[in-house]
Amino acid sequence: MLTKLEIQNYAIIDHLEILFPAGLTIITGETGAGKSILLGALGLIMGNRADSKVLYNQDVKCFVEATFEISDYELKPFFDDEGLDYHNELIIRREIAPNGKSRAFVNDSPVTLDILHTLSAGLIDLHQQFDTLDIQRQAFQLQILDALANNKSALEAYTVKYKTYRQSKTKLEELRTMNRNAMQEVEYLNFQLNEFDEAGLHEGEDVELEAALAQMTATEDIKKMHAMLMDGLSDSENALINALQMMINQYGVIRHFDTVYQDLYDRLQSVREELTDVAKESAHIYESTEYNEELIQHHTNRLNVINKLKKKHGVIQMADLLKIEQEIRSQLDNYADLSSTISDLEQELVILDKELRDQAAAIRKARLSVISEFEAKVHTLLAGLSMENAYIRVDVRLMADPGPSGMDDVDILFAPNKGSAFLPLKDTASGGELSRLTLCIKSLVAGSLALPTLIFDEIDAGVSGEVAHQMGNILVKLSDNHQVICITHSPQISAKAQRHFWVYKSDTAERTVTAMKALTDEERVIEIAKMLSGNPPSELAIANARELVGL
Repeated sequence: MLTKLEIQNYAIIDHLEILFPAGLTIITGETGAGKSILLGALGLIMGNRADSKVLYNQDVKCFVEATFEISDYELKPFFDDEGLDYHNELIIRREIAPNGKSRAFVNDSPVTLDILHTLSAGLIDLHQQFDTLDIQRQAFQLQILDALANNKSALEAYTVKYKTYRQSKTKLEELRTMNRNAMQEVEYLNFQLNEFDEAGLHEGEDVELEAALAQMTATEDIKKMHAMLMDGLSDSENALINALQMMINQYGVIRHFDTVYQDLYDRLQSVREELTDVAKESAHIYESTEYNEELIQHHTNRLNVINKLKKKHGVIQMADLLKIEQEIRSQLDNYADLSSTISDLEQELVILDKELRDQAAAIRKARLSVISEFEAKVHTLLAGLSMENAYIRVDVRLMADPGPSGMDDVDILFAPNKGSAFLPLKDTASGGELSRLTLCIKSLVAGSLALPTLIFDEIDAGVSGEVAHQMGNILVKLSDNHQVICITHSPQISAKAQRHFWVYKSDTAERTVTAMKALTDEERVIEIAKMLSGNPPSELAIANARELVGL
């Protein structure tokens, strides 16, 4: 409920503070007195954009502040989601600086206009002649049916299950995505592991291969060196072994003279035997050493495989490459197949879907059961507002899948005249017709639906007499359960007020300003009499006004 509105330096309003009561508040005043300015200021609270043009005094900031009592609106979840402090008394404030910059606050916390727009939509329901009213929204039309069908408890239970259903569906999609990604990763890891398996690496192999290749590519030098040894030791005329043998033979003549000589002789024999072994080994190496192109190519290919893997994985040492191979094996061991978990969740969703459809069917049945009586009551109320040939038809269609509010798609169709086709409200109802229809429908659900503060701006345009009287009665009935504020030129509607404000202009030495005052009972009589006959009002008009007010 809107309890207070304070405005400063907005258009021709210098400073204005209004305390709004519960029930039906009527605002009247002559054309141009500033009633529309009030709505413009309220629009800032609702998140509308503005600039410095609204400042009368360009050197002073403009502010509009509205205070609401919100204990009945169930808005705490919204405040929690947006990280705002929640109090049963809510203060919304807009400030516009002389440079045109605008700021918005909720309970002293700065907020964006989007947040302000969303929040205020649940606090203020503003009806103007040519507005697109909330009654055109399918979500609100469903709320109307549910209020009439007393579906609150059933919808609360459905909403809890639907939330679980949506969370499970989201989880299922996440698991499926994870599983797809895991399978792709496993496939890639297996591909890498196959490369390692095919390579069959072992520690130090690269060093061994490089050494072997170095030797195999030096075959010619190796044979040449060993041929030289063979020739120098045993094959040439001056072979070292032959020469040594001759020296041994000659030295052998004196060896028996002394043990020292015998020792030298034995050592010469040992040298000859060692050189003979060297010559034989050289001959063997010479004979066995051959240039093996095929083996060289094999070793080269093998090294290429190893070096390619090193480059691919960004390492230099064979030990690091083998470590990567082990890491890949470990990763593959850690990947779990989510198929079983996915299958379990799919089964759970099948059960949830069945339960949701059963609950939605019960909600749908209750909705359908109230439609005929609802259509008839709306027609009766419209007839009382001089729309005898206007009818509505509620079209409810079954959706394929559960939604947030069940499985129903709803459209309130409207035929304003005899023989008119039933069409959606946005396609057929004029501003005045839509305003009256909204008033009728909201009066029917007022006791069952938590509505925000309802503000009607001249919805009585084009009506008078008994129709205006009936419209006033509907506003009174609506105000039994909700705060209603109505800007009007109708004396019949004005007479229904529980609080009557009068908007007027006054002149100061420097400027003309808009002011507003709460009228006493006698002031109300005079104001309504002016509406009936003009200013000054006639005695008959005053008497008529007194009768309307009930004084």
